[in-house]
Amino acid sequence: MNMKKWSTIGLATSMALVAAGCGNSSTPAESTKPAASTAPTAAATTAATATPAGAKKLTGDFEIQYFVGGYGDKWWKKVIADFQAANPDLKIKESAGPKINEQMKPRWIAGNPPDFVYIDGPELFDRQMVTDGQLEDLTDWIKDAKNVDGEKIIDLLAQKPQEFDGKIYNVPFVMSSWGIFYDKALFKDKGWAEPKDFEDFLAVSDKIKAAGINPFIHTGKYPYYINGAVLLPAIVSANNNDYKLLQDMASNNLDAWKNPAILKGLNKIVQIRDKGFIDKASVQINHTDSQSLFLQHKDAFIPNGLWLPNEMAKDVPNGFDFGFIPSITQDKGGKVVANTSTATFAIAKKAKNKDAAKAFMQFVFSKTQASQWAELSGAPSNVKGDISSSKAPNFVKDAAKFLSSPDTVVVPTVSFAADVDKAMQDASVALTIGTITPEEWVKRVTDVVAKQKK
Repeated sequence: MNMKKWSTIGLATSMALVAAGCGNSSTPAESTKPAASTAPTAAATTAATATPAGAKKLTGDFEIQYFVGGYGDKWWKKVIADFQAANPDLKIKESAGPKINEQMKPRWIAGNPPDFVYIDGPELFDRQMVTDGQLEDLTDWIKDAKNVDGEKIIDLLAQKPQEFDGKIYNVPFVMSSWGIFYDKALFKDKGWAEPKDFEDFLAVSDKIKAAGINPFIHTGKYPYYINGAVLLPAIVSANNNDYKLLQDMASNNLDAWKNPAILKGLNKIVQIRDKGFIDKASVQINHTDSQSLFLQHKDAFIPNGLWLPNEMAKDVPNGFDFGFIPSITQDKGGKVVANTSTATFAIAKKAKNKDAAKAFMQFVFSKTQASQWAELSGAPSNVKGDISSSKAPNFVKDAAKFLSSPDTVVVPTVSFAADVDKAMQDASVALTIGTITPEEWVKRVTDVVAKQKK
């Protein structure tokens, strides 16, 4: 998922990695009927019937494209059914599935896109879509746009929209975070404490190893997991909690890549490696295999995104209680670092029904729909609000608390160029098995950065 995805720019290699991280095996679907499953709740109906002042009656065809990955499609089915109930004269078509982005690509190229698009999963990169002139400029509209409850959308966002040359083309709805998962039930049974910092992590990992369990496993085939959940937070912590370094790195600033905080962050991985805490199976396995070993208690900690529990829902043992920590590499007394990732909503520049697309944008950015997203997808939304009383899973509530805490450094989504990101991934795998040093890691990556500058 993008989710859960790790945002990069351009190359098919990165697209394939993202697909592996958050895709599933369900069949792509195109439907002109929203799911008839769930009747709208009272709260949803109230939100559905509330419309912004002066809103037009919506008619005609309205097409929504959404990727189905680790977050599933339960929320989409529910919100579209609610929106349909509020707009009975609108004919809604869902273009959805794990391969929908690839399937819809020819239509985007031909200038016949859907009206509304969820930018997540493989084959969709917001920066490239903006460069190609495929997305509607929302800069002026979003400044004053209100949701169906009359609240300004921009004021509700935990993370503001990214700007491209001063313009806004997509609005973040999903607020996810990389982090470290563990089983609270196992830790309680063994008397192990949740680590609050790197010293704690090393100490409890010693106990875990002594108990015959591998302390740590990661996804060697897709190393952006360990980079997103371990390395980048470690670099931010080593840089006095200033995440601007990551942004400078992502902009291919060669001076930024000389910052000693990068070596300090890399050395945290070296310490985990040299203590024998990393499962040797990590280097050759994919995301689902590593997640399966974690669920079987072969391994105690795993770096991942918030989609993990939903993605593995069919394989979670009874009594397993997901615990989530955004980072474990901060020094004693240091702040937690949450390296976030977002998935966004946009309107096609050549949309045929922009009125319906904007109305749907106003509909989904309500606190009711945000709460339902957390409950049905297993990830927090980007809409501010307390979800402690919602039916969202406990690990989602834990993540939401971290993301809203003053003791957490919340890192805005950082996008590296595809070649640079691939070099970082390959170098991190080599570092985890000891074939290169941190200095060689930096050299490998900066060589690629230098080529990007030419």
